[in-house]
Amino acid sequence: MSRICSCGAGMEKIRALLGSALFFALAPGTVAGFVPWMVTQWRFGPAFLGEWTRLVGMAVLLAGLALLIECFLRFALEGLGTPAPVAPTRHLVVSGSYRYVRNPMYVAVVSIVLGQALLFGSERLLLYGVIVWLCMHVFVVAYEEPVLRRTFGAEYENFRAHVPRWIPRLRAWTS
Repeated sequence: MSRICSCGAGMEKIRALLGSALFFALAPGTVAGFVPWMVTQWRFGPAFLGEWTRLVGMAVLLAGLALLIECFLRFALEGLGTPAPVAPTRHLVVSGSYRYVRNPMYVAVVSIVLGQALLFGSERLLLYGVIVWLCMHVFVVAYEEPVLRRTFGAEYENFRAHVPRWIPRLRAWTS
């Protein structure tokens, strides 16, 4: 019996990983990959404040990418779902980077965009990054937070009360 149950849980994780991979390619792949490429063609313009800003941009971009991958894996393996609203997690994810900031996935996407702006010296990409963050903020406040409140109730309210929306805590929150 336990062998059947563990197999079912394994299949659930595989489905969540595949769904997350598809959503990763479609959503952040478009917002943080395809659109920045369309804006810059990944050609270097003049550095903003010197060549060191390109190094900062590369560091921000890579940190954002690592954070994004961590979030997607956490959603699939712990939440047993995807970041896509059509296939949400079954469990509220409050571990890993979510112990520092409520929306690390969005922080990661904006970091990738802004990192590319610094790397390629693109003012248009900086503006795009600000627009992306504003759109995400409206989405989080108007749709995502109310849905999480309804779905996870007191568990989400406790998380929300202790973990900031955008600016990470210095110390990890422990529930």
